[in-house]
Amino acid sequence: MDLIGQIREKAQKYQKTIVLPEGTEERTLKAADILVGDTIAKIILLGNKNEIEKLSEKFGLNNISKATIVDPMDHEKKDAYIDTLVEMRKKKGLQRDDAVKLMEDPLYLAAMMVKMGDADGEVAGADNATGDVLRPAFQIVKTKPGISVVSGAFFMILKDKTYGENGMMVFADCAVHPNPTAEELAEIAVETGKTTRAIGGFEPRIAMLSFSTKGSAKHEMVDKVVKATELAKAMATDMKIDGELQSDAAIVPAIGEKKAKGSEIAGKANVLVFPTLETGNIAYKLVQRLAGAEAVGPVLQGMAAPINDLSRGCSVEDIVSLVAITCNQAAAE
Repeated sequence: MDLIGQIREKAQKYQKTIVLPEGTEERTLKAADILVGDTIAKIILLGNKNEIEKLSEKFGLNNISKATIVDPMDHEKKDAYIDTLVEMRKKKGLQRDDAVKLMEDPLYLAAMMVKMGDADGEVAGADNATGDVLRPAFQIVKTKPGISVVSGAFFMILKDKTYGENGMMVFADCAVHPNPTAEELAEIAVETGKTTRAIGGFEPRIAMLSFSTKGSAKHEMVDKVVKATELAKAMATDMKIDGELQSDAAIVPAIGEKKAKGSEIAGKANVLVFPTLETGNIAYKLVQRLAGAEAVGPVLQGMAAPINDLSRGCSVEDIVSLVAITCNQAAAE
């Protein structure tokens, strides 16, 4: 069974509740129909019930009646959510009238449902920009205790099975933070290791990438990776982490042995941590296009509860898969 099949099968066992704030968006509705029909997750759709039912009939969907529909304009917990938001944001000067408007916004409502434990996770972005999805998440759900940065990991499924974990690798950060500090880069590495375990189901071998291998070049960007490697090792003594490594030294055994003799990771890495978002984003897209790899993600890391962002060009299957991933993250938490 492939990775996505394994993820969906595990999600069926967990039966987590995922809120989909874009409840009247066509692909989201079709994905919800599959998700509840295949019992991958319990689904909450946000939107007007009559509109969702009409659209469901129009698209020929048979399982939407099994989902929970919550109207952002009128539901039993609206006042309680508004009160909670006012209390949370009072130091920022949030007034009740403004809180009412925010809680009628499906993206803010979805984040509050996750915060209050009424949903285990959220998936959005089919019809909204990343910034619009993440803003309420940062304001309401926030990051994990002790974590200062959110990042995005991609599971790269390669045709050449000699690389990574039988052809599977994890790349980060490829989606969120432009230029992390050494401390933030260390957090990204450790969180990516946890994501690898929770979703990939294998032990991470983490390479901290640079244009230098073990002191072959001198530069402040290299120094950042060296420091991040030391910090990450101290943060996660149960994970195998090494750096700084060039990409070829990280994934090709002969080159790893030559450039970083004695390293547990060199030539055997299955997790690649990039020094900047620029390098990570460029790398995953090149591997996806030139090597024909399947890129699954981004999986957002570092949030106090799982909230994941879709591409606006996503397919129905992409939504189903990301909901299943979110269920796996929720179970790991």
